[in-house]
Formats: sequence, structure tokens, C-alpha cells
Amino acid sequence: MRFTATMLGMMKPKEKPTKLLWVDLEMTGLDAQVNRITEVAAIVTDLELHETATYESMVRHDEDSIRAQFDADPFWSKRAAQADKIIQDMRGGKSEHDIEQDLITFIEKYFLPSESVYLAGNSIWNDRRFIDRWWPMLAERLHYRMLDVTSFKLWHVGHGGKEFAKSEQHRALSDIRESIAELRYYSSDN
Repeated sequence: MRFTATMLGMMKPKEKPTKLLWVDLEMTGLDAQVNRITEVAAIVTDLELHETATYESMVRHDEDSIRAQFDADPFWSKRAAQADKIIQDMRGGKSEHDIEQDLITFIEKYFLPSESVYLAGNSIWNDRRFIDRWWPMLAERLHYRMLDVTSFKLWHVGHGGKEFAKSEQHRALSDIRESIAELRYYSSDN
């Protein structure tokens, strides 16, 4: 992988982040080398967490291959109805290449070429691993720094605060909106 100035974190001296690129991927499992992305959603927000733009798509794959991966994963094997719905929705999805191009175009529309693109989300490091593996051209546009809501959760709960109640839908767009709400919760006086 070629390292760009953005990836190495070389921000201009007076550059301050003004936007976040929230991303959530649904995958057949957690191993980026083996498992596949089945669904993606992205939301651009300002730092006050107001939505500017939204993108979502299903990834089209060979159904038998994806079903075998779902069946082999303990998480998904207990959620067969959810896995079936994802497989059904994939039929109307796009190729991985087209989605990668869509996401790059999405970033180009909402981020200036000189702006760093910071990923945000829950356990975003794992989504980033999948992006690096399956969408390397997209990865080149992303900054290496990320905002991980899980860090806020660990700190807040570790200091005796209540944990944010999640619906656990495991669908990309609803999961992002829930992550944004969770960050609001942990950064307020709850």
C-alpha cells in the first residue's frame, strides 16, 4: 500500500477537523482477510453531529458463498433470519468496485481535496481493516486517525456512567445513526 500525506496524518498547521465520515459495514464475520462486506452506509456530519449527507448500499455477492460464511460464523448462525434478509437484499446490490467508486465520489462531493477524512463509528478500527483489504483506493483517501465511539463508552462506563442502550439491528444505516446518538449520549452530562 502506498502511504499518502493524508494517511500519515500530515495536517496543515492550522487545519482543524470540521467533518466526520461515519461508516458502518456489515460483514459475514470479523476476519477481514476471509470474510466479506455485505452492506455499507456512510454519513457525513459536522462536529456537532448534524447530518450533511447519507450513502448506503448492499454489496452483491454469490449467494451460496455468503450463506456458507454466515453459517460458519457463530454470531450469524444464531441470527439466521437477519442473515436471510441480508442475502435477499444483496440481490439488488452493487458490485464491490462500484460501491468503492461511489464512496470515493461521495467523499469528493463533501470533502475538499485538502481536507482530511476522519472515519467515525463504533469499533471503527475493524471496519477500517475491511476497507483497507477490500477497497484500497478508498483507503488511500482516509486519514489514519479515527473517532471510535467505543472509546467514549469504555471511559464513560468505567467512571460509573450508564451504558447507552442499543437496539442491535445490525443494519448499516441504523447502526450509524445509533453510533451518532451514542456519542451524543456519552458527551452529554448523563
